[in-house]
Amino acid sequence: MANKINSFEDLEAWQEAHTFAVAIYKATNNFPANEQFGLTSQHRRAAVSISSNIAEGFSRHSIKEKIQFYSVAKGSVVESQSQLLLARDVGYLDIDKYESLANRAVRVHKLVNGLTSSVKSWSQPNTKYEQPIALSNSEKL
Repeated sequence: MANKINSFEDLEAWQEAHTFAVAIYKATNNFPANEQFGLTSQHRRAAVSISSNIAEGFSRHSIKEKIQFYSVAKGSVVESQSQLLLARDVGYLDIDKYESLANRAVRVHKLVNGLTSSVKSWSQPNTKYEQPIALSNSEKL
């Protein structure tokens, strides 16, 4: 049986997003100095936003709020993927580094999708095992 999740740090999606952000920080250290306030900063903010929104979503009590924060995290993953392509195409990332980071981004996106789907399922009955009970007319009153 899986371990109980007590903190956002226990979420695999957060763990992978955090590792991805660390990898982005390390990769952007090699970007040109003139990108400090451009692509370097933008890419770091997007990467940090992923794990930050997962953490904030975890702390929310309503399903709707959780889903909203997890959706923002997914948007930040896609933003980061776009920035990876740009960094590759302008020559800031070699193909091996790009592929490594791009694969991590895909994994993070899948995990956040799974987390979102899991939270969405909380509000829906498991119709496979729980069939609605039909009430007779006398019981409806």
